[in-house]
Amino acid sequence: MLPIRPATATDIPRLHELIERAYRGDGARAGWTHEADLLRGPRTDAASIAAIVRVPGRGFLVAEEAGAIVACVEVSLRGPIAYLGQLAVEPTRQASGLGRAMIAAAEAHARAHGATTMEMTVVDRRTELIAYYGRRGYVPTGEVRPFPPELIEDTPLSLVVLARLL
Repeated sequence: MLPIRPATATDIPRLHELIERAYRGDGARAGWTHEADLLRGPRTDAASIAAIVRVPGRGFLVAEEAGAIVACVEVSLRGPIAYLGQLAVEPTRQASGLGRAMIAAAEAHARAHGATTMEMTVVDRRTELIAYYGRRGYVPTGEVRPFPPELIEDTPLSLVVLARLL
């Protein structure tokens, strides 16, 4: 498996490109985790990524190969509960075990910083993604959060909260 390290400010442009490739647009359809048919507009922007990278207790872990970031995951430490988000794997490398490795690295990072629970949100209509996380020990908490309506392509969406004990 590839080495996984914390992202730095110099990684921001490459992180942004990877996240967009993995979640939006026609290129995202090469993988199975895209949101290209559900949501419009960009997934994120460089300023939002920079805000995450530069805030203590928040950041991204990245896997890099030959100078390219091929996977990333956001980890935000919130005391006993950490948040896992923006898991992105290069679309042509999905189903290779990289996502699983990134989740394990995020969980280890959170545990090392005192977290006892990892939480995430998943778009409610992404049942295959909810099942994927379920196979990794994440279960619905019963909480549902609203999804920003300006990003929705057609049918209203919400975010299902999943969690697992670390």
